[in-house]
Amino acid sequence: MSRPRTSLSRDGRDTLWLLAVITVCILPHLGRLPIWCSVGTGLAIAWRAWLAWRDAPLPPRWVLVLALIAATGLTLFTHQSIFGRQAGVTLVTLLTALKTLELRARRDAFVVTSLGFFLVLTQFLHSQAIGLAALMLVATLGLLSSLVLAQRQQGRPPITAAVGAAARCMVMGVPVMLALYLLFPRFGPLWSAPSDSGPRTGLSDRIELGEMSELALDDSVAMRVRFLGATPLHHEMYFRGPVLDRFDGKHWTSSAALRQPFPMGATAATTSQIDAPEALGRQINYQLTLEPNRLRTVPLLDGTLVAKPAANGSTTTLQRDGLSWHARAPLTERTQVDASAWMGTRDTLDPRTRETGLGNLALPLGHNPRTLAWAAQWRERGNLKEADADALAQSLLSHIRQGGFSYTLAPNDGPGDGSEPRPHPIDRFWLDRKTGFCEHYATAFVVILRAMNVPARVVTGFQGAEVNPVDGLHVVRNSDAHAWAEYWSVQRGWVRIDPTAAVAPNRIDRPRPPIRYPEQLPPALRGLDPAFWSGLRAYTDAANHRWNVWVLQYSRQQQMSLLRDWGFESPDWVTLVRMCAGIVGALAIAGLLWLWLQRPRKGRSPWHAPLMKVHRALLAAGLKAPIDCPAPAPALNWASAIERQAPSRRHPELALALIERLQRLDALRYAPEQARARQQRQALVKEVTKLAAQWASQSGRPHTTPVMRPRG
Repeated sequence: MSRPRTSLSRDGRDTLWLLAVITVCILPHLGRLPIWCSVGTGLAIAWRAWLAWRDAPLPPRWVLVLALIAATGLTLFTHQSIFGRQAGVTLVTLLTALKTLELRARRDAFVVTSLGFFLVLTQFLHSQAIGLAALMLVATLGLLSSLVLAQRQQGRPPITAAVGAAARCMVMGVPVMLALYLLFPRFGPLWSAPSDSGPRTGLSDRIELGEMSELALDDSVAMRVRFLGATPLHHEMYFRGPVLDRFDGKHWTSSAALRQPFPMGATAATTSQIDAPEALGRQINYQLTLEPNRLRTVPLLDGTLVAKPAANGSTTTLQRDGLSWHARAPLTERTQVDASAWMGTRDTLDPRTRETGLGNLALPLGHNPRTLAWAAQWRERGNLKEADADALAQSLLSHIRQGGFSYTLAPNDGPGDGSEPRPHPIDRFWLDRKTGFCEHYATAFVVILRAMNVPARVVTGFQGAEVNPVDGLHVVRNSDAHAWAEYWSVQRGWVRIDPTAAVAPNRIDRPRPPIRYPEQLPPALRGLDPAFWSGLRAYTDAANHRWNVWVLQYSRQQQMSLLRDWGFESPDWVTLVRMCAGIVGALAIAGLLWLWLQRPRKGRSPWHAPLMKVHRALLAAGLKAPIDCPAPAPALNWASAIERQAPSRRHPELALALIERLQRLDALRYAPEQARARQQRQALVKEVTKLAAQWASQSGRPHTTPVMRPRG
């Protein structure tokens, strides 16, 4: 007969609570763990929960040994190692789940809880978002409450009481946490995001047709822009990323990736002045916060001539190459850049004057022959035989508008018959399907211009942004990834031209809607009011940005600035260590003092002070205190002691008066009615002290109140 639910034991209840907390610690890892690891972990925790619910015996040790061997072998098979971040997380997750299957004693609960704390830390190797931090804060509270329950072995303390005690401990730890956060020295990579963590923008130094259409469905944030003053129009928001000028028939790559971006001894100040284009058009000042993207190319607003890392501790060095900006190393951390762009500026570096620029005319042999033949025929048209680059580019735009082309996020660039991919993707797009994404139009446009002997190249980056009404920032998402073309005009230099605008002007000219692709939402959310969805996402994005800037980007330079604000002229890491140690030490001493003040004390009755006054007065009179009575001795004990002492026979009247009043005082202390006890007590104490003074004077003894400490 199964046990009814109401009879769940204390151990079973505490075990189920700990299992629930461990599940919360593991939950964010599920999308990154191998399928077999997620399934095995879920089965192990579910099995242990069933055993706790039934108070059934735990599995034998040999079952756990076999499971451990299998977990280690599968981890080694999947990751080719049991070391490293991903392999380590996989193994620790499995070991934690298996450890719950031998959760017998309090010691085992401590081990599982410690593994839970370690799992909380591993979450931040992958993401440091504010939502994850809040979830892990809840998990930490749950783990601490499990420790509290493990320490309270007697009875059945409610879980809410344990959670309250854990919450108080966390609150008391906040001052130490703030001191360590503000002043603990930031050494090396300890305080930086892992090199392979964080979201990617999706941009790359190489593309293949169809790759960027996948990014259009990625709504994660790529960067945020704060315009200081004038704001560019929506169709002017081109954020220039990698320039792709090499084509092998299938892939487009960047020759800049093959060059050394920072010559030996060069600095940002020196190299940024080489071949500086002329500043033309409106000046736009802005600050850009870029998420990690693992690229050296920094996607700044097209026409940017001045750029430097913001004064937030970033050590990134930037160099300009034409109108493209590169960092010395791949951007693996969140980076803020202060920049200025001039909207009419063009790159004027003639490709014919550089060896690398000759690639802007190169086309691979044997690829896309039908498109090349079409380009030759197009160039031989009567009005285009002697046309310059500008006229040829405009004629191609007119052909796109009138040639039946369409814009789609699903261009279907895969194999036509399921066996081999089509060898000529430009032919298929330009002459057959006539439907594609932005990179189809940009790459085909460049190939055709090159076929007509016009230097051209593909530029990737982002186009457009949406304004967050909460903080006024322009949010650029991965779905804003875009590709356009540039061609060389002898009169104007490199000219940006966007063939996508000819077939899908809404993609370029209009702001982004709050819900770009409703079909990507779960069915339950598709009926939400777009205004509600937009507002919710605006507040979430604003909170994430403030978390990133105020918390995650707090750097060593900002620590030094804080110390200078506190009066230190030239602080260094030694100053940080001293300040941190001093503040933590002061907080520790304050904590010890608080614990001492909060120590358990024996409560004193309202009779303690009056009896102490009587006790001292009688001692001052020369009377001997009752034997084996801690001070203050009870009034009745004093009466008995006075009656037995020899001086009582020399002063019988005083002795009788003292004994009578002491007996009345003792009777008053234990009287059932205490309404007027205080006034009577004060009167009796006053009479006893007065009689004690008379006793001392008649005995020839000065009446002084002795200084003493009560016992007990």
